[in-house]
Amino acid sequence: MNISDNTLSVLKNFSGINQNLAVKTGNKIRTISPQKTVMAVAQVEDKFDSPFAIYDLNQFLSAISLFDKPDFTFGEQNVVVANGKSSIKYFFADESMVMTAPDRDIELPDTLVEFKLTTDIFKSTMQAASVLQAPNWSVIGNGSIIEIVVGDVKNATSNNYRVTVGETSEEFDVAFKVDNLKMMQRDYSVSVSSKGISHFATEKGDLSYFVATEASK
Repeated sequence: MNISDNTLSVLKNFSGINQNLAVKTGNKIRTISPQKTVMAVAQVEDKFDSPFAIYDLNQFLSAISLFDKPDFTFGEQNVVVANGKSSIKYFFADESMVMTAPDRDIELPDTLVEFKLTTDIFKSTMQAASVLQAPNWSVIGNGSIIEIVVGDVKNATSNNYRVTVGETSEEFDVAFKVDNLKMMQRDYSVSVSSKGISHFATEKGDLSYFVATEASK
């Protein structure tokens, strides 16, 4: 079989969440961070006929990068990645050796706010976090507008970057750790709960992330 560039991009993104990966039969791939603060679910165009586990996903992706559009032959214990006369036999890990994500999505309790997050705004806020060396990405409502504020919630005089993403009649202040925002560059519908969890989902529903929130103060 072939693995599409889109699926490989998903795998690369997931490797930033957890170096381990357990893939189930079908076309859904799930991962969860070692701290259990981020869970990601992707529905990809490729269908896997049997489950397998990778202990070091970055190494696996590096091995694939040695070839230009290779073929993948999956066996019970390994996958052969081949192109022309060259190939790599890459052995799977025992599933007990890798961290697996739950099979079910998380039900969001008590939704506090919902808004649209465009690719451009997400990119600009993450760039601001890098420039300002800011640890937090907050969603704040002041009874009029919804803002994303990039700064340090523990330092009232820290430099911060703000961008308006919607309107609200409510007041709230929910913080995220920038390090937990591992999403691919996409447009997302964002739902934030008051119970310490949030959901970022694409319009098609083919990619979603459940991200833990932090105390704002």
